[in-house]
Amino acid sequence: MTSATYTLPITGMTCASCAGRVERALLKVPGVDNAAVNLAAEQVRVQTHEGDIAALIQAVEKAGYGVPVQTLELAIEGMTCASCAGRIERALLKVPGVRSASVNLASERARIEVLGAVDATVLIQAVEAAGYKAQASSDNEPATDTSDSRLRRERWAVIAALLLAAPLVIPMFGDLLGLHWMLPPWIQFLLATPVQFILGARFYVAGWKAVRAGAGNMDLLVAIGTSAGYGLSLYQWWAAEAGQMPHLYFEASAVVIALVLLGKYLESRAKRQTSAAIRALEALRPDRALRVVDGLEEDVAIAALRLDDLVLVKPGERFPVDGEVVEGESQADEALISGESLPVNKGPGDRITGGAINGEGRLLVRTTALGGETVLARIIRLVEDAQAAKAPIQKLVDKVSQVFVPAVLVIALMTVAGWLFVGAPAEVALINAVAVLVIACPCALGLATPAAIMAGTGVAARHGILIKDAEALEVAHAVTAVAFDKTGTLTSGKPRVVHLHAVDGDEATLLQQAGALQRGSEHPLAQAVLDRCAEQGITVADVERSQSLTGRGISGDLDGRSLALGNRRLMDDSGLQPGELAGKAEAWESEGRTLSWLIETAPQPRVLGLFAFGDSLKEGAAEAIAALNARHIRSHLITGDNRGSARVVAEALQIDSVHAEVLPADKAATVAELKKGGAVVAMVGDGINDAPALAAADVGIAMGGGTDVAMHAAGITLMRGDPRLVPAALEISRRTYRKIQQNLFWAFIYNLVGIPLAAFGFLSPVVAGAAMALSSVSVVSNALLLKRWEPKE
Repeated sequence: MTSATYTLPITGMTCASCAGRVERALLKVPGVDNAAVNLAAEQVRVQTHEGDIAALIQAVEKAGYGVPVQTLELAIEGMTCASCAGRIERALLKVPGVRSASVNLASERARIEVLGAVDATVLIQAVEAAGYKAQASSDNEPATDTSDSRLRRERWAVIAALLLAAPLVIPMFGDLLGLHWMLPPWIQFLLATPVQFILGARFYVAGWKAVRAGAGNMDLLVAIGTSAGYGLSLYQWWAAEAGQMPHLYFEASAVVIALVLLGKYLESRAKRQTSAAIRALEALRPDRALRVVDGLEEDVAIAALRLDDLVLVKPGERFPVDGEVVEGESQADEALISGESLPVNKGPGDRITGGAINGEGRLLVRTTALGGETVLARIIRLVEDAQAAKAPIQKLVDKVSQVFVPAVLVIALMTVAGWLFVGAPAEVALINAVAVLVIACPCALGLATPAAIMAGTGVAARHGILIKDAEALEVAHAVTAVAFDKTGTLTSGKPRVVHLHAVDGDEATLLQQAGALQRGSEHPLAQAVLDRCAEQGITVADVERSQSLTGRGISGDLDGRSLALGNRRLMDDSGLQPGELAGKAEAWESEGRTLSWLIETAPQPRVLGLFAFGDSLKEGAAEAIAALNARHIRSHLITGDNRGSARVVAEALQIDSVHAEVLPADKAATVAELKKGGAVVAMVGDGINDAPALAAADVGIAMGGGTDVAMHAAGITLMRGDPRLVPAALEISRRTYRKIQQNLFWAFIYNLVGIPLAAFGFLSPVVAGAAMALSSVSVVSNALLLKRWEPKE
């Protein structure tokens, strides 16, 4: 292999010994001939004959230093097929400092990872040298957008081409009715020439750029094919004897160009629909806000806001920022952000998500996040990342596209040679070769995967399911086991009164007494008692001489009696015995419940009753597990809680297996064990301690409302803490993967069947052109059917 030289930026070096350590680490990499560190410039120059830059980066990181990587995005113009995307990727990878490049044909975007500071201008020049146009992508621009002006230009070009080609086609229909007449050659020439060289100029320009770059694309096939038909017509016209009507093929070249232009226009419109989710999210960003300073309101641009600014949001307006309600009460419609269909009540202390719609109240909101740190910005970034990424199955398409156009050109030459060999006229051989060139369409192959991924991730985002990368989308369809964390995932994480028992049988009085003791307390168990009182409409009185008993509970006087509520230690200190409640206490403790005893300490010491507290199941948890069971997907519970509480949750939800008392560090190992058993595992969690398990699973699913660490480690993020979104995420993954398979099947079959038919003379160039246009449109349209998907109730 040819020797290559890389200059890598290094972070973390502080002295000469650091430089020496980096050099020694790099020299151990196979293929490295030399490594020289410049400590002052914080970079290393590496000569290698292997060319594996990933191995170099890994060696530096293993030595304890960093190689800074930044991601840049370019908008690409001029791509027509998968081979175009591959050529741009190869051109970008030749730029020094480029670590990886991924070009998405459907979104017309290139995402490039570069080492250190690489000027976007250099990347743009590389793209332009490959024959395409590029510009740095704007953060304010939708990530996948086909401009209205471009669509208008394409539409007018299609209309003009169809109007000029129509008179050339009419005689063909006349032949079907037994009417044999032809337009004079000079009229055919005048109609076909503008289509060929003005409206079809784009094919010549793009085809020539491809040839200069030493490659081929769809434009080259169209240009060669239609030029052959047009040139043959000119020759036949020139060679015809005076007064003789020659057999011309102007209609074939003109109609093929018109149909291909029509197909590209319909394809552009369809691709625009695949990016509708991004544009809908972008539209949620208000441009201005009403800031309140010293009681005065001022209208300012969003960019002028700062953290902790106070913003006034009027009824019906969108919240311009993420923030916390300081004053007022209202509701927030967060449907487009989280997929939550019902408005959510908001009051002082509640969090607000920018882009949501305020209800009927005026709210004063304190700004907590701006710009790229807002929830909406992060959602858009996640969807963009997923749509820009390539699914593993796309690698097969990329390999095919590299050899597709050259192979088609060879088949076309073989077609000419074959027909001439069997004694066919030269014009027959040439027209059949033209049909081969025209029907061969790498567009459908290039669009099959990205169109489905864009449509699938878009509709998922609309329902509160954020798919971070294409690999997660592809793997999730094959999941055979789902492992759930318990607290915060299947349960609310908020204790409630599960059982209570009054010695005298009067549970209402027992609740009233316990509620009086807990009134004003912020303890979670106290809140659970007060919530139960509120549910049953029990009025809570005030107690006298309320006192917190450290490590035991709380005490106070009520109606001349001294009462106390607390744990077993409180009972022991009071010298009381459980008596008839001993059996219930043992049974409830075996369920993993937390117990609190209500006792009277004066005038007559005695046990009044017993409370058992437990975590409540989340709404929808049972439906989620039932949906997984119906699809024969095994469910597992992995929790650090005691076996009793884990068993109660598992039995209530009919979970298949329980892994209780698992330390946070061991959750990932438990997931690994499930994978060793042959299962494709999805892990669902919401906390920092779930992050290793989320990363260890085949697919990590983070619950909405969880920590940023969990969301970062997961491939899929659920914007609402609704367990029913878990089977929904697996379902949209399955639907999307099925669309990818369907698209690739039809794209391959189309070419495998169409090219031989054209070579053997069963397809005319006009029919081939129509089929070519239809193939790309059908692939994108099939992907767009995903937009009708709705999560099952």
